[in-house]
This record gives sequence, structure tokens and C-alpha cells, in this order.
Amino acid sequence: MSTCSPATETRKLTNVFERYLTVWVGLCIAGGILLGKVAPGLAQTLDGMAIFVNGAPVVSIPIAICLFFMMYPIMVKIDFASVVKAGKSGKPVFLTLFVNWAVKPFTMFAIAYVFLGVVFKSVIGPDAIDLVKIPFGLDLAVGAEHGAGTVILVEGVKMLQIPLWRSYLAGCILLGIAPCTAMVLVWGYLARGNDGLTLVMVAINSLTMLLLYGILGGFLLGVGRLPVPWQALLLSIAIYVALPLVAGYLTRKWILATKGEAWFKEKFLHVLTPVTIIALLTTLVLLFSFKGEVILAHPLTILWIAVPLFIQTMLIFWLGYAAARALKLSYADAAPAAMIGASNHFEVAIATAVMLFGLSSGAALATVVGVLIEVPVMLGLVRICTRTRHWFPDRTA
Repeated sequence: MSTCSPATETRKLTNVFERYLTVWVGLCIAGGILLGKVAPGLAQTLDGMAIFVNGAPVVSIPIAICLFFMMYPIMVKIDFASVVKAGKSGKPVFLTLFVNWAVKPFTMFAIAYVFLGVVFKSVIGPDAIDLVKIPFGLDLAVGAEHGAGTVILVEGVKMLQIPLWRSYLAGCILLGIAPCTAMVLVWGYLARGNDGLTLVMVAINSLTMLLLYGILGGFLLGVGRLPVPWQALLLSIAIYVALPLVAGYLTRKWILATKGEAWFKEKFLHVLTPVTIIALLTTLVLLFSFKGEVILAHPLTILWIAVPLFIQTMLIFWLGYAAARALKLSYADAAPAAMIGASNHFEVAIATAVMLFGLSSGAALATVVGVLIEVPVMLGLVRICTRTRHWFPDRTA
């Protein structure tokens, strides 16, 4: 009778998850929607467990816990000497900055406008309207026109009445100007990318977001200076990136000092190996249980919004991936560089949509749709990366 080492058994378990990841994702999506339908009270209670900033749910506590267990195993494996080395890699960092900030916001606007304002306008309803908040700092009279909207009085509160498709467009724009969620670290890890470089690129793009988010948002939304949700942005970065990063760094440093490298690799890491994927699948169940009611109540609306978001994600990924190949990057650098642009910082987008337009607005719904398609689509891109790694030079990052 043959025996396997714990590391081998763990690798087999992880391979089962990774090999049939599409099946697991489908089951988790279905299970999440079913959970939201069968136990709506539980789903609503979990969804309500959040940290709010200016009335917007910025950090979902259940999701934050899952994300911590997704990120921690990745962070603890990172040798921070490699992070310093990765920081000197100019090409992939420049590529992500260019795609994320010079290309992505404008392609998102164009694609969403074509599909929501032209192709799907008749099915959304050319006369369908949405009621959103009056832009910050404006004191408009009832009946006044502002942009594409008109100020009306609703139960004693001034609201801006705008075409519904434009509200969906605004939500898509907010997703387009908020690239690079912390979950890119998971996508890069699953694609066997350079974790140190991914961490560097996430950090640099997050800092860039602090500078450009308000400028690009204000320009593309046409509302003048878009208020930047500084608290939401910094809080999400602190919880989703900094917390697991610090925990991973301190754990690694302590174990290497007290137990040694052999124990760290053979005993500690093998226990953590399947944790990232299990936490990812749990996150998927939670996301779809939280929004299952919305999906079942508005399936076609979800579809109309999802189409331009899906096309945008694929376009940005392939632009980044092709550019990485043209720049002769190694696969380990190319995969995360392409996926950083394809992903969206949906926590910040949702917070901004709620802050600017209101919780029940079409813009807020559009950002939620971005959350729902993010995980399945990005997992598909991970699969594409792993199957095309032979396109890139085979060298150590």
C-alpha cells in the first residue's frame, strides 16, 4: 500500500479544485442564488454586516473574512526580497499603468455607451427613468435641468430625474475608473504568476487611483469634480491588502526564525495550500446569496449591463496580454499584468455609486453587476493564461 506525504495529498486536493474549477464555480453560483431564495433572512443578515462610510456599505464583513483567508496564504509565501526585485521591473509596471489609466476608462465609456445607449436602449426603455441624488454642492430649483436630467420633488426631497440607461452607464464608468482590486493577487496566484510583482503592481495602481480617480470620474461622468471616496478607498485597501500583507509578513518572519525554512515549507505551507481556493468559492456563494433576489427579480436587466462589462473585461485583458507578449515579458509577469487591468475595484465603485447617486439607483445596480461577473470571468481568464503560457519566454521572473 503506497503512502503519500501531506504535501502530496494537499497538492492532489488543490488539483481537484483547480481542474474542475468551472464546475465548482457553477455549483457555488447556483448554491448562492438558492441560499438567497431559500433563506433570504440569513442572506440579508450577512449582507447587512458591513462597515459603512457616508451611508455606503464599503466593507462587507463576511466577504472581508473570506478575502483575508484568500490573501493570507499568498502573502505568507511571498519572499519580500523578491518584492524589492520585482519593484525594479519597469516594463510590466508601466504596462499596467498605461492600460489602467490611459486606455481602460475610455474604452469602458465607449463600450457601455454603445450597448446601453444604442443597442439595448429600446429594451431598457427609451423613456425609462431613474431618480438619483442631486450632485454634491449644487442647489438647483425644482424644474431646473442639469445635464441629461431634470430636478423634481419626491416626498419633499429634491431628486434628479435622468434616463435609466444613463444611470447604468454611470455605474459602468465608475467600474472603469476603478481598476485593480486586491483579488488580482488571487488571480495571479492561480495563474502561477509572479506574486511579488503582482503585489508591487497592486500597490502602485492603488496609489495612482488616489490621484486619478476623481479627475477621470469627474470628466467621464460630466459632473465636474467627482468627490473621491477617500475613506472608502483607504479602508478597502487597508482591510483587503494591508491586513493580510502584514499578517503574512509577520507570520513568515516568525516561523522562519523559530522553526526554520524546512518546517515552514513542508509543514506550514502545505496546510494553507487549498485555503485560498476554498475561501474563493465561499466568497462566490456569499456574493450570489446576497444578490440572488436582485438576479431573480431583474434577470434581463442584469444581462444588459453584464454584456458591456464582459466585453470590456475581455478587451482590456487581451490588450494587456498581447502587449506583454510584444514586450517579451515572461509568463509569470505577463499573466498578472494583463489581469490587473481586466479586474475592477468594485468596493470603491459601489461606495462611490451609492454616495453620488443613491443606494437604489441604476448606477449602484450596475456596480453590483460588476461584482457578480468579476469572479466567474476572471477565473475564465486564469484558465486562458495557464493554457497559453507557452506563448511567452520560459525564464524565471
